[in-house]
Order: sequence, then structure tokens, then C-alpha cells
Amino acid sequence: MQNAIVLVVDDSPEALSLINDALEPHGISVLVALEGKQALTIAQRLRPDMILMDAIMPVLDGFETCKLLKQDPDLASIPVIFMTGLTDTDSIVRGLEAGGVDYLTKPISPAELLARMKVHLSNARATHNAQQALDATGQNLFTVNQLGQLQWATPQTYALLAKAAATEIWQAQQLPVQLLPLLQGQLLQNKAHTQSTNRPTYQQAVNPASKPQSNDVLALAQLDYPLEVTLVEQRSETEYLCKLIDALRDPDDVQLQKALQLTAREAEVLQWIANGKTNREVAEILGISPRTINKHLEQLFPKLGVENRTAAAAKALRVLNQSNQY
Repeated sequence: MQNAIVLVVDDSPEALSLINDALEPHGISVLVALEGKQALTIAQRLRPDMILMDAIMPVLDGFETCKLLKQDPDLASIPVIFMTGLTDTDSIVRGLEAGGVDYLTKPISPAELLARMKVHLSNARATHNAQQALDATGQNLFTVNQLGQLQWATPQTYALLAKAAATEIWQAQQLPVQLLPLLQGQLLQNKAHTQSTNRPTYQQAVNPASKPQSNDVLALAQLDYPLEVTLVEQRSETEYLCKLIDALRDPDDVQLQKALQLTAREAEVLQWIANGKTNREVAEILGISPRTINKHLEQLFPKLGVENRTAAAAKALRVLNQSNQY
């Protein structure tokens, strides 16, 4: 946690002093705000690594402040830990629903606070590093919440949205409305997946590119350029990973097949390997056995001039990235 910047939001001088004394010996820089509006201003200017938030404050309380933070794309990924004397279940639920990652009740134990901060800072940095890695691959990926609201996207996704004249207003108002049927369909599939004795295949439950499903590919409306969306996976109860597709370009597997001189099946296997799927998952998606996937990989590696899955995925991503640049 050394060199981390933490914003502490509390109207109690005693609480601020206690937390400052607990954090500074660990090399943590402490910023202070006495109420919510001041906290928002400081966060926008300095973007701390974490925010420790009291719930009850004048002007703007901690719950509403957290909601406003999560609505700002530049601040939404900052983990917020609530620290409050409110111990009832409703207040704890309210804090978590507002976007908090944890909830500590006063009086605060410095050792417990530091332990929880370490976990959440580590998780936040791992997520940030993963997003940077996705940014570097050139993939048109983005995440939305359960309401279809855009949470994060790669630069390539934003570039494609700009190409289609998808303004910020369109992204805020039209995109959620259009995505909801796709997300709700996924939720229904997941429910069926857990309740039915005749369980659908992984391809039906998870893979939005599965041909038998009528709602797998969503054509976005009210744009100047044709774009489509597929649902890659549901990452949590409130987060969905989606892929934006240029409707006038060949699908990824066709691009790989042409560029690397592969068979149609080899290109499909490589496409899903590049999307981070395991052999078992690829087998379920394509409806073939894991052993067959291994055989395809044995043929793929020499064709690509690589020795393992990671190198194969990297080569595929380079091809797709170059294609998206034209």
C-alpha cells in the first residue's frame, strides 16, 4: 500500500486524526474532505486510489456521494469503503448498493482497516492492470451494469462508437435501453442453466455468438454506421462483458482464417483461445470434444509458428488489431 493516495471523507476531526495516524506510517498519502461535495471535487482533481467514506455527513451524505462517484466513468473504479456508526442491516445494504466495496462500523480498528484496504487496493489494481491489457490488445470490448449502463470500454470501442456518431447522450440514454433485452435474455438463460435438469450447453448459456440463439447478436439502432453487440459473458450479478462489432467487417474467425490461411474450424478455435477461453470451454462452445480441440491446436501451432496457447492468442490479437485499424 506504500505510495497509495487515500481520500478520507468524514466530518469528525477525531475520526480523521485516528485514520491519518493509522495510515501515514505505512507510506500512505492521506487527503481529507469534510463532506460529500468537497470529496467529489478532490476526487475529480487528484483521483485517489481509494476512498474511506463516512455515511452521515452534512450537505451530501456518504451514500449519495458514492452514487455520484460511481456515475463518473473516470472515478467509478475507485474502491469506496464505508466507515460509519450505523450498524443496522438496512444501512449496510444501502452502502453496498450505493457502490461501496466494504463496510466498517465505528469505532474503527486500525489493524482491521489496513487489512481490508490492502485487499481492496490489490483487487482494484489487478482490475486496472487487466483493463490496460485489454486496451493494448485492440479488442472492441466494454462492460455494462445490469441496467445496460456503460461502465468501461477499450479505446478501440470508443473509436468505433465515434465512427458511428454515438454521442455521449446516445451512450447514456439509448445504449442501456437497447442492451436490456440482450442482458435480460442472458439472465433467463442463466436461470434455466441452474434450474433445468436438461441443462443447456455452455454455448447456449454463455456464448452470445451461438447461432441457434435468436438474440445473440444485437443490431444497434439510431446510429450513422451499423454496429452490433454480442454478450461475451456475465462477470458478476451486476457486470456484463460485451463486444462491439463493426457490422460491415468480416467476423473475427473469418478474418483469422483469411489472414493466417487456416481452416474454418481452426479459425474458430483460435478466435476463442484469443478470447481467453480454456480448451474445455472452447469445446463446449463449438460442440466438440476437448480432445478434438487439442488436435486442432497441434495443427495450429506449426501453422502460426508458435509453441503455445499464449503465443497463438497474441498472434491472433495482432491480426485482429491490425484489421480494426483500417
